[in-house]
Amino acid sequence: MNTAEVLILNFEEARRRSLKVWSALTPDIYFWRPDPEAMSCLEMVRHILEAEYTYQWIIYNKGVLGTYVSPWEGRPYTNLDDEIHFAKSFREEFLDFVSGFTPEELETVEIIRVEKNQRRILVDYLQRIAYHEAVHTGQLLGYLRTIGVERPNIWD
Repeated sequence: MNTAEVLILNFEEARRRSLKVWSALTPDIYFWRPDPEAMSCLEMVRHILEAEYTYQWIIYNKGVLGTYVSPWEGRPYTNLDDEIHFAKSFREEFLDFVSGFTPEELETVEIIRVEKNQRRILVDYLQRIAYHEAVHTGQLLGYLRTIGVERPNIWD
């Protein structure tokens, strides 16, 4: 396996586990949040899906957000299936995008986010995308525990 294939495996594994957690979300808890400042369950799912697209934009533009407009902007929150379905083509595009990087690009291309004081090589930046999803999936597990909903076993 080359580096891009390992990255994709990690993205797919993180998403597989996220989908297991998301499957425990029912319409009656979509908009539950632990406090007024927190994201709701459905907002967190969208945040994960939308962030992947945003990260791809940032990588494509070598760290510059520029004129970025999210395809999710102005979209109403409806249900989990709609969120997953809407993101499907963006997800496929993202995985194709990652698979196109050469080992040399992954080790030498720098993503520089001046406004965040970040400078990362591409492979590092890509790993952070999977980590971002994993963190929020863990948060959702905490939400489910707090609500008293049975949590799926993600450690299969």
